[in-house]
Amino acid sequence: MKRNLIIAISALIIISAILLTVILTNRSQETFLHEPILEMMDDEIAPPTLEYGIPIDSFVVETYTVRRNQTLGSIMHSHGVSSQLVNQLGSKAKDVFDIRTVRAGNQYKLFTTPDTTNSAKYLVYEHSQVDYVVFHFGDELSVTRGQHNIVPVTRISEAEISSSLWEAMKSHNLNPVLALDLSDVFAWAVDFFGLYKGDKFKAVYDELFVGDNPVGIGTIHAAWFEHRGQKYYAYRYMQDSVWSYWDEQGNSLRKTFLKAPLRFSRISSGFSYSRMHPILKIRRPHTGVDYAAPEGTPVVALGDGVVIEKGYNNSAGNYVKIRHNSVYTTGYNHFSRFGKGIAKGVRVQQGQVIGYVGKTGLATGPHLDMRFWKNGKPIDPLKVEAPPVEPIKEENLEYFAKSIAPLRMKLDSISLRPVFPEHSAYSSF
Repeated sequence: MKRNLIIAISALIIISAILLTVILTNRSQETFLHEPILEMMDDEIAPPTLEYGIPIDSFVVETYTVRRNQTLGSIMHSHGVSSQLVNQLGSKAKDVFDIRTVRAGNQYKLFTTPDTTNSAKYLVYEHSQVDYVVFHFGDELSVTRGQHNIVPVTRISEAEISSSLWEAMKSHNLNPVLALDLSDVFAWAVDFFGLYKGDKFKAVYDELFVGDNPVGIGTIHAAWFEHRGQKYYAYRYMQDSVWSYWDEQGNSLRKTFLKAPLRFSRISSGFSYSRMHPILKIRRPHTGVDYAAPEGTPVVALGDGVVIEKGYNNSAGNYVKIRHNSVYTTGYNHFSRFGKGIAKGVRVQQGQVIGYVGKTGLATGPHLDMRFWKNGKPIDPLKVEAPPVEPIKEENLEYFAKSIAPLRMKLDSISLRPVFPEHSAYSSF
């Protein structure tokens, strides 16, 4: 009896072991069979690789360069796009992109089908490092604009000037656009036409990148400029929903008048009551300042005001006169052409383009003759003391001080070092 019980228990154990083995084997086989299916499902839902919003895995993509005298129409014809679609270029692109601005040397990409027809489906023209235009060849032509993803990278830079701000940027391997933006920030405090050897700057700013390529300068968060021994701080801060630049005490860097009406030129003739006229060869008053600059250089209004005169005369050529308030009036002579919308009675804003450097009237070469009147009497534009605009409001001063503290620490932590040769061919702009 006892022996039969032992045999029964042993048989039960063996049967249980066999069943367990079978179950585990089946589960293993099911897992093995389902793994590829899951992998296939994962592959099926993987998102396509997009470029310009186009799934590039579905096309053959080739890159070309626009050649001299090529037009968009001729480019499309050369890649087999039908005349019907090419003829739609003018109407379809009209409100999106000016097809006449296609430039030789710029690149474009062609997306064609991977089959034997090799049909063109998309053409993407790189208008700039940031902007591109997509032409889609379907039943009809469609044209859309796009922008590459721009990534701001915060940088801290500094330099000491030995010849010019442009040379400072070049020698220190900085983006030259930073020079333009710094001149805008300090336009009311620093005379960028009279920089001296030994002037210095520091800046905390964003440089903009598309991929690994720098494409411009973004926000300047804070900057410091030393000009002829005088130090200026600039901090970006918003008051009354407007971003502007302020010094460390909350005074606005913006003044009633800009220091100069155009960027990066040189003063070719100063204010005088007895100057030898270069054409008439007689001595006569020159109650203004001449800025020599390339023809076509934009000229901006020194301050807000109303255009009281716009016209032409034999001496001044094309000229504009602006009344800023009951005290100050400015004049701008020898324009090659006027700014858009400039007319007598029009209100202009500080920094608005009012004309372009030329040589109309009595002029030996392209330059701007800048005039300034105070209470109707001519004064030297270089000696005008412009009053500042409203400072940071008292109720905002505490928060302003806290906001700029870390930026000031960054600026003050930068140790300036000379980056130019000791001897330079230039001592100032």
